[in-house]
Amino acid sequence: MKYVSFTTASGQQGFGRLDGDVITDLSAQAADLKTAITEGILSSLNSETTLSLADVTLGPVVPNPDKVFCVGHNYETHRQETGRAATDHPSIFVRFADSLSGHNQPIVMPKVSTQLDFEGELAVIIGKGGRYISEQDAMSHVAGYACFNDTSVRDWQWHTRQFTPGKNFPTTGPFGPYMVTPDEAGDLSEVQVTTRLNDDIVQQQPIGDMIFPIATVIAYISSFTPLKPGDVIASGTPGGVGAKRNPPLWMKPGDTVSVEIGPMGKLVNTITAE
Repeated sequence: MKYVSFTTASGQQGFGRLDGDVITDLSAQAADLKTAITEGILSSLNSETTLSLADVTLGPVVPNPDKVFCVGHNYETHRQETGRAATDHPSIFVRFADSLSGHNQPIVMPKVSTQLDFEGELAVIIGKGGRYISEQDAMSHVAGYACFNDTSVRDWQWHTRQFTPGKNFPTTGPFGPYMVTPDEAGDLSEVQVTTRLNDDIVQQQPIGDMIFPIATVIAYISSFTPLKPGDVIASGTPGGVGAKRNPPLWMKPGDTVSVEIGPMGKLVNTITAE
Protein backbone atom coordinates (compact mmCIF):
# COMPACT_ATOMS: atom_id res chain seq x y z
CA MET A 1 0.00 0.00 0.00
CA LYS A 2 0.96 3.63 -0.47
CA TYR A 3 0.37 6.39 2.08
CA VAL A 4 0.66 10.16 1.82
CA SER A 5 0.57 13.18 4.10
CA PHE A 6 -1.12 16.21 2.59
CA THR A 7 -2.57 19.68 3.00
CA THR A 8 -5.89 20.58 1.39
CA ALA A 9 -6.62 23.86 -0.40
CA SER A 10 -8.29 25.09 2.80
CA GLY A 11 -5.14 24.41 4.81
CA GLN A 12 -6.32 21.25 6.56
CA GLN A 13 -3.57 18.71 7.14
CA GLY A 14 -4.25 15.01 6.82
CA PHE A 15 -3.05 11.64 5.64
CA GLY A 16 -4.45 8.82 3.61
CA ARG A 17 -4.00 5.77 1.44
CA LEU A 18 -3.14 6.44 -2.19
CA ASP A 19 -4.65 4.35 -4.99
CA GLY A 20 -3.74 5.76 -8.39
CA ASP A 21 -4.80 9.41 -8.25
CA VAL A 22 -7.33 8.93 -5.44
CA ILE A 23 -6.59 9.42 -1.73
CA THR A 24 -8.74 7.63 0.83
CA ASP A 25 -8.75 10.22 3.61
CA LEU A 26 -7.92 8.52 6.92
CA SER A 27 -7.50 11.73 8.91
CA ALA A 28 -10.63 11.24 11.02
CA GLN A 29 -9.27 8.01 12.47
CA ALA A 30 -5.82 9.11 13.64
CA ALA A 31 -4.08 12.42 14.18
CA ASP A 32 -1.48 11.79 11.49
CA LEU A 33 0.47 9.07 9.73
CA LYS A 34 3.01 8.78 12.54
CA THR A 35 0.22 8.22 15.07
CA ALA A 36 -1.35 5.50 12.92
CA ILE A 37 2.04 3.79 12.59
CA THR A 38 2.72 4.12 16.32
CA GLU A 39 -0.64 2.64 17.28
CA GLY A 40 -0.21 -0.24 14.83
CA ILE A 41 -3.54 0.47 13.15
CA LEU A 42 -2.45 1.76 9.74
CA SER A 43 -3.29 -1.33 7.69
CA SER A 44 -6.75 -1.64 9.26
CA LEU A 45 -7.91 1.92 8.59
CA ASN A 46 -10.52 2.68 5.95
CA SER A 47 -12.89 5.48 5.04
CA GLU A 48 -15.58 6.47 2.56
CA THR A 49 -14.06 9.93 2.21
CA THR A 50 -11.84 10.40 -0.83
CA LEU A 51 -9.82 13.24 -2.31
CA SER A 52 -8.20 13.77 -5.68
CA LEU A 53 -4.42 13.79 -5.59
CA ALA A 54 -4.54 16.87 -7.84
CA ASP A 55 -6.46 18.81 -5.18
CA VAL A 56 -3.94 18.52 -2.35
CA THR A 57 -0.35 19.52 -1.65
CA LEU A 58 1.84 16.62 -0.58
CA GLY A 59 4.04 17.14 2.44
CA PRO A 60 6.91 15.08 3.77
CA VAL A 61 5.67 11.50 4.09
CA VAL A 62 6.10 11.73 7.86
CA PRO A 63 5.99 15.46 8.62
CA ASN A 64 6.77 15.12 12.32
CA PRO A 65 9.35 12.37 12.95
CA ASP A 66 11.04 12.35 16.32
CA LYS A 67 14.38 11.61 14.68
CA VAL A 68 15.80 11.82 11.16
CA PHE A 69 19.05 9.92 10.64
CA CYS A 70 21.25 10.08 7.56
CA VAL A 71 23.95 7.61 6.55
CA GLY A 72 27.10 9.04 5.01
CA HIS A 73 29.29 7.36 2.40
CA ASN A 74 27.18 4.20 2.23
CA TYR A 75 27.97 3.39 -1.41
CA GLU A 76 31.53 2.58 -2.44
CA THR A 77 31.27 4.90 -5.44
CA HIS A 78 30.46 7.84 -3.18
CA ARG A 79 33.07 6.89 -0.58
CA GLN A 80 35.74 6.77 -3.25
CA GLU A 81 34.78 10.06 -4.89
CA THR A 82 34.97 11.81 -1.52
CA GLY A 83 38.29 10.19 -0.60
CA ARG A 84 36.94 8.94 2.72
CA ALA A 85 38.61 5.97 4.36
CA ALA A 86 36.59 2.78 4.74
CA THR A 87 35.10 2.32 8.22
CA ASP A 88 33.88 -0.62 10.26
CA HIS A 89 30.66 1.16 11.23
CA PRO A 90 28.09 3.32 9.43
CA SER A 91 28.67 7.07 9.43
CA ILE A 92 25.56 8.60 11.00
CA PHE A 93 24.47 12.23 11.22
CA VAL A 94 21.11 13.83 11.89
CA ARG A 95 18.65 16.17 10.24
CA PHE A 96 16.08 18.35 11.94
CA ALA A 97 12.46 17.56 11.11
CA ASP A 98 11.81 21.15 10.07
CA SER A 99 14.32 20.81 7.21
CA LEU A 100 11.99 18.32 5.49
CA SER A 101 9.74 19.18 2.55
CA GLY A 102 7.41 17.38 0.18
CA HIS A 103 6.98 16.35 -3.43
CA ASN A 104 6.64 19.27 -5.86
CA GLN A 105 7.63 21.72 -3.14
CA PRO A 106 10.49 24.16 -3.84
CA ILE A 107 13.99 23.59 -2.54
CA VAL A 108 15.07 27.07 -1.51
CA MET A 109 18.67 27.91 -2.34
CA PRO A 110 19.89 29.93 0.66
CA LYS A 111 21.21 33.39 -0.06
CA VAL A 112 24.40 32.57 1.85
CA SER A 113 25.56 29.89 -0.63
CA THR A 114 25.72 28.88 -4.28
CA GLN A 115 26.89 25.32 -3.55
CA LEU A 116 23.58 23.45 -3.51
CA ASP A 117 24.05 19.74 -4.24
CA PHE A 118 21.79 16.73 -4.84
CA GLU A 119 21.87 13.39 -3.02
CA GLY A 120 19.23 10.85 -4.07
CA GLU A 121 18.54 8.28 -1.36
CA LEU A 122 16.15 5.61 -0.16
CA ALA A 123 14.37 6.61 3.05
CA VAL A 124 13.36 3.96 5.57
CA ILE A 125 10.42 4.70 7.88
CA ILE A 126 10.44 2.86 11.20
CA GLY A 127 7.20 1.08 12.07
CA LYS A 128 8.05 -0.66 15.32
CA GLY A 129 10.38 0.98 17.78
CA GLY A 130 13.04 -0.66 19.87
CA ARG A 131 16.48 -0.63 21.39
CA TYR A 132 19.29 -3.07 20.60
CA ILE A 133 17.42 -4.41 17.57
CA SER A 134 19.24 -7.34 16.00
CA GLU A 135 20.08 -7.42 12.31
CA GLN A 136 17.99 -10.58 12.04
CA ASP A 137 14.89 -8.77 13.34
CA ALA A 138 15.59 -5.33 11.89
CA MET A 139 13.47 -5.54 8.76
CA SER A 140 10.38 -6.40 10.80
CA HIS A 141 10.70 -2.91 12.30
CA VAL A 142 10.22 -1.18 8.92
CA ALA A 143 6.86 0.48 8.13
CA GLY A 144 7.83 1.48 4.62
CA TYR A 145 10.10 3.23 2.18
CA ALA A 146 10.16 6.50 0.25
CA CYS A 147 12.42 8.62 -1.93
CA PHE A 148 14.61 11.21 -0.21
CA ASN A 149 16.87 13.98 -1.48
CA ASP A 150 19.51 14.77 1.14
CA THR A 151 20.10 18.16 -0.45
CA SER A 152 23.38 19.59 0.82
CA VAL A 153 24.74 23.11 1.12
CA ARG A 154 28.32 22.02 0.60
CA ASP A 155 30.31 25.04 1.75
CA TRP A 156 28.37 25.09 5.01
CA GLN A 157 28.76 21.33 5.31
CA TRP A 158 32.52 21.77 5.05
CA HIS A 159 32.95 24.71 7.42
CA THR A 160 34.13 22.15 9.99
CA ARG A 161 34.28 18.36 10.27
CA GLN A 162 30.64 18.32 11.44
CA PHE A 163 27.99 18.08 8.70
CA THR A 164 25.08 19.58 10.66
CA PRO A 165 24.94 23.13 9.21
CA GLY A 166 25.07 22.03 5.57
CA LYS A 167 22.38 19.40 6.04
CA ASN A 168 19.70 21.42 7.81
CA PHE A 169 18.76 24.46 5.78
CA PRO A 170 14.96 24.77 5.46
CA THR A 171 13.34 22.75 2.62
CA THR A 172 16.54 20.80 1.87
CA GLY A 173 15.13 17.42 2.90
CA PRO A 174 12.51 16.54 0.26
CA PHE A 175 10.82 13.29 1.26
CA GLY A 176 8.10 11.52 -0.74
CA PRO A 177 5.93 11.49 -2.71
CA TYR A 178 4.52 8.59 -0.68
CA MET A 179 5.46 5.75 1.65
CA VAL A 180 5.32 2.24 0.19
CA THR A 181 4.83 -0.66 2.58
CA PRO A 182 7.42 -3.48 2.48
CA ASP A 183 4.99 -6.02 1.02
CA GLU A 184 4.39 -3.80 -1.99
CA ALA A 185 8.02 -2.66 -2.30
CA GLY A 186 9.30 -6.24 -2.47
CA ASP A 187 12.98 -7.12 -2.87
CA LEU A 188 14.86 -3.86 -3.31
CA SER A 189 18.35 -5.22 -3.94
CA GLU A 190 18.25 -4.63 -7.71
CA VAL A 191 16.10 -1.49 -7.61
CA GLN A 192 17.99 1.56 -8.85
CA VAL A 193 18.30 4.87 -7.05
CA THR A 194 18.21 7.35 -9.94
CA THR A 195 18.75 11.08 -9.53
CA ARG A 196 18.12 13.45 -12.42
CA LEU A 197 19.05 17.11 -12.69
CA ASN A 198 16.73 18.58 -15.29
CA ASP A 199 16.76 15.80 -17.93
CA ASP A 200 20.19 14.35 -17.15
CA ILE A 201 20.83 11.26 -15.03
CA VAL A 202 23.46 12.29 -12.49
CA GLN A 203 23.30 9.32 -10.08
CA GLN A 204 22.21 5.73 -10.63
CA GLN A 205 23.03 2.64 -8.60
CA PRO A 206 21.14 -0.35 -7.16
CA ILE A 207 20.17 -0.36 -3.51
CA GLY A 208 21.94 -3.70 -3.10
CA ASP A 209 25.28 -1.92 -3.50
CA MET A 210 25.03 -0.30 -0.06
CA ILE A 211 28.12 -0.90 2.06
CA PHE A 212 25.99 -1.21 5.19
CA PRO A 213 22.59 -2.76 4.39
CA ILE A 214 19.40 -1.39 5.91
CA ALA A 215 19.26 -4.10 8.59
CA THR A 216 22.81 -3.29 9.69
CA VAL A 217 22.04 0.42 9.89
CA ILE A 218 18.88 -0.14 11.95
CA ALA A 219 20.74 -2.42 14.36
CA TYR A 220 23.61 0.06 14.71
CA ILE A 221 21.43 3.12 15.32
CA SER A 222 19.23 1.30 17.82
CA SER A 223 22.34 0.41 19.80
CA PHE A 224 22.97 4.04 20.76
CA THR A 225 19.43 5.48 20.79
CA PRO A 226 15.91 4.07 20.88
CA LEU A 227 14.18 4.00 17.51
CA LYS A 228 10.55 5.11 17.53
CA PRO A 229 7.70 4.60 15.08
CA GLY A 230 7.86 7.26 12.40
CA ASP A 231 11.61 7.80 12.70
CA VAL A 232 13.29 8.21 9.32
CA ILE A 233 16.61 6.85 8.07
CA ALA A 234 18.00 8.27 4.81
CA SER A 235 20.20 5.36 3.85
CA GLY A 236 22.96 7.02 1.82
CA THR A 237 23.62 8.31 -1.68
CA PRO A 238 25.45 6.76 -4.65
CA GLY A 239 28.41 8.36 -6.36
CA GLY A 240 27.98 11.20 -8.81
CA VAL A 241 27.32 14.13 -6.50
CA GLY A 242 27.83 17.55 -8.01
CA ALA A 243 30.58 18.60 -5.62
CA LYS A 244 32.95 15.90 -6.86
CA ARG A 245 32.58 16.61 -10.57
CA ASN A 246 35.09 18.63 -12.56
CA PRO A 247 33.92 21.33 -12.76
CA PRO A 248 31.46 21.04 -9.87
CA LEU A 249 27.81 20.79 -10.83
CA TRP A 250 25.72 22.92 -8.51
CA MET A 251 21.95 23.22 -8.62
CA LYS A 252 20.62 26.70 -9.33
CA PRO A 253 17.26 28.48 -9.31
CA GLY A 254 15.04 27.17 -12.09
CA ASP A 255 16.54 23.67 -12.06
CA THR A 256 14.37 20.62 -11.48
CA VAL A 257 15.79 17.71 -9.51
CA SER A 258 14.18 14.29 -9.13
CA VAL A 259 14.85 11.08 -7.24
CA GLU A 260 13.24 7.94 -8.67
CA ILE A 261 13.34 4.56 -6.92
CA GLY A 262 11.23 1.82 -8.51
CA PRO A 263 7.99 1.26 -6.57
CA MET A 264 8.65 4.33 -4.43
CA GLY A 265 7.91 6.52 -7.44
CA LYS A 266 9.53 9.80 -8.33
CA LEU A 267 10.18 12.73 -5.99
CA VAL A 268 10.36 16.00 -7.94
CA ASN A 269 11.40 19.45 -6.71
CA THR A 270 12.33 22.75 -8.31
CA ILE A 271 15.08 25.04 -7.05
CA THR A 272 14.09 28.59 -6.12
CA ALA A 273 16.11 31.50 -4.74
CA GLU A 274 15.67 32.66 -1.16
